[in-house]
Amino acid sequence: MPLSKTKKNALTQLGHRVAIPQTPAEAKLEAVPNPHPGTDYVVRFTAPEFTCLCPVTGQPDFAHFVIDYCPKGALVESKSFKLYLSSFRNNPAFHEDTTVMIGKRLVTVLKPKYLRIAGFWYPRGGIPIDVYWQTGRVPANVWLPDLEVEPYRGRG
Repeated sequence: MPLSKTKKNALTQLGHRVAIPQTPAEAKLEAVPNPHPGTDYVVRFTAPEFTCLCPVTGQPDFAHFVIDYCPKGALVESKSFKLYLSSFRNNPAFHEDTTVMIGKRLVTVLKPKYLRIAGFWYPRGGIPIDVYWQTGRVPANVWLPDLEVEPYRGRG
């Protein structure tokens, strides 16, 4: 289903040169119509190079995110999502807060049938932190793939 002119004009970032927002609060997360609203299926986003700042030391933190959702009427517009994730680069927040914040923002914008976010954080102080958050249950007729991210093992 092509975007109608009204919906296409409502998108403020797709097809335009847009600077990375300074903060997640400033970032505009946009949605597009789901072309198959009556069909249950899973959409997966993988962001293996996410970065933000440690709120204590100011040092960079890195994570690998896997986000699965079953859309209702809307899909996340991928350019706006990339800009949203990039807006965390200078944002100080704990791993748990960041992971859940991203999941909740997606739920607010998309109102999906189901959403799961897994944040695999690289070690800070020698300890990797993995954070998982989800809404509801996966629709009965949907196949949800494994996360396919191995736990951090260090060298060897």
